Amino acid sequence: VQLQASGGGLVQAGGSLRLSCAASGSILSIDSMGWYRQAPGKERELVATITTDGRTQSEDSVKDRFAISRDNAHNMVYLQMNSLKPDDTAVYYCTAMLTDRMTLKYLQLWGQGTQVTVSS
Repeated sequence: VQLQASGGGLVQAGGSLRLSCAASGSILSIDSMGWYRQAPGKERELVATITTDGRTQSEDSVKDRFAISRDNAHNMVYLQMNSLKPDDTAVYYCTAMLTDRMTLKYLQLWGQGTQVTVSS
C-alpha cells in the first residue's frame, strides 16, 4: 500500500498549482485524507484534511486560497492551491488513514512529498 504525490513545481507569487495524490495497493477502505507541508527549518504542519463524506478542514493561512477534494472511486486526493505566496514554499506530503486489505491493520500512510516553490 502506498501513496504517490505529484503536481509540485516552481510558480510565481499569485500563481496556482494542483497537487494530486493516489493511494494504491491492498486497500480495504480509506477514511480521512489530507495534506501537510514542511518548510526548510520548520516542523511539518497540517494544511487541510477531508473526510470520506467530504467534510474539510484547513489551516487558517490557506483557508481562502487552497481547496482540498477527493475522488473516492479512484482513491485520490487533491489540493488546489491559488494565490500562492512565497511563504507557501515547502515540501507537501499527502497522508491517508486506511485499512490494509491483507493485514486488516488501520494505518496512517504518507506519500513521498512533492516540492512547491513560490518565487516572489
